[in-house]
Amino acid sequence: MRAWPSGVRRGARVVAAVTVALWAPVAAGTHAAGQPPGGQPTETRRVLVTTVDDAITPVVAEHLEDGLDRAERENFAAYVVRLDTPGGLETSMRDIIQDFLAARVPVVVYVAPQGARAASAGALITFAAHVAAMAPGTTIGASTPVSMEGGGDVERKIVNDAAAFAESIARLRNRNVEFARATVTEGRSIPATEAADIKAVDFLATSLADVLDQADGRTVALGGDAMQATLRTADADVVEHDMGFLRRLQQRLADPNLAYLFLSIGTLALVYELASPGMGMGGITGAILILLALFALSVLPVNTVGLLFVGLAAALFVVEVIVPGIGVAALGGSICLVLGGIFLFRETPGLELSLALIVPTAVLVGAGAVFAGRLAMRSQRRPAPTGASAFVGRVVEVARADGGRGQAFLDGAWWNVRSSGVPLQAGMRVRVDEVTGLDLVGEPVTDDREGKGVSHE
Repeated sequence: MRAWPSGVRRGARVVAAVTVALWAPVAAGTHAAGQPPGGQPTETRRVLVTTVDDAITPVVAEHLEDGLDRAERENFAAYVVRLDTPGGLETSMRDIIQDFLAARVPVVVYVAPQGARAASAGALITFAAHVAAMAPGTTIGASTPVSMEGGGDVERKIVNDAAAFAESIARLRNRNVEFARATVTEGRSIPATEAADIKAVDFLATSLADVLDQADGRTVALGGDAMQATLRTADADVVEHDMGFLRRLQQRLADPNLAYLFLSIGTLALVYELASPGMGMGGITGAILILLALFALSVLPVNTVGLLFVGLAAALFVVEVIVPGIGVAALGGSICLVLGGIFLFRETPGLELSLALIVPTAVLVGAGAVFAGRLAMRSQRRPAPTGASAFVGRVVEVARADGGRGQAFLDGAWWNVRSSGVPLQAGMRVRVDEVTGLDLVGEPVTDDREGKGVSHE
């Protein structure tokens, strides 16, 4: 290998040194721009925010579960629930609390806006959050269980069970245990300022930004004390996790008042169908309304109702094909298919199922069922050829012939064959034009294309 002269080597070292001297500040500035003064790399802080401003139902429980899953999956700094509720179902409340206690991301409940309340089930949900905040002018408490039959008192053992549950949650989150128990046993409710004073909640906040600032830096236990996490929520970007149209529709249907109407009208429709059976519209309407009532009363889960609607739609489409009428069964099937889409599919960001797809699909399937029913009806009404007329148009092969007469074997029997013109010969094909007694009368055919359906001995 040939060596460079010493002068060239010295010049190269000078150039390298100058290059390093010139680029070092630029590189240092670029590195510094990518991290904060403390030396830690910057990261985009985001929090996922959900608003619950209605009763606690299975629909709300599913929505919060989906939001929590998204917050964990997409690495949000926290999951914030803006809460304003009069309460709701105990089963849905327990589902939400279990999800919060097992969460792998910090959960913040903010009772807002001013004038809002976290009553009944909402109070216990607030206690279960890692961080609980309230806006000024809000209230919390009044968690005594009530009966669904007229809202009366329930058995004492149910109250004691609910009180123990509230106490255990408050103790787990280091909140005021006495107040948590009193919300159940005494129906106690207090304003936000007192709740913050007695440590029933963590602090008061005038806005969501204030909540994120005050929550920043707090250390909480995630997933049942499995690990510790420090909240970094100050100046975080807010991403809303709203209910889609279909889920809001489900929430509107999950109303006990509507359940009463659905049961009443549905039962009346079924009675009418049984008393005066006819087109089936009464029975279809009754079945649909009773399924909606069972959902509104939380007797059936959301997905189960969706599956039942899809099954009922399939059955009605089959009925339309087998017993074609004026399209009543197909109409009922289309309605059930739309309801099945509303209840069966959960809305996922980026994968929302729209009514713009559900309705045309249901209409198209219903129209297809009506068309298939019409084809079946036309086939049923077409007269079937019977007796001697069944042989007209058939082509037979003459087995034996004697002048103008011959014999052919057709459908398991020997028949006489006569020709009105050309004398018959063995092997000749004859198309039957009429049947006279036991004689098949026709003319010989010579075109091979007309020899379809020929009968051989």
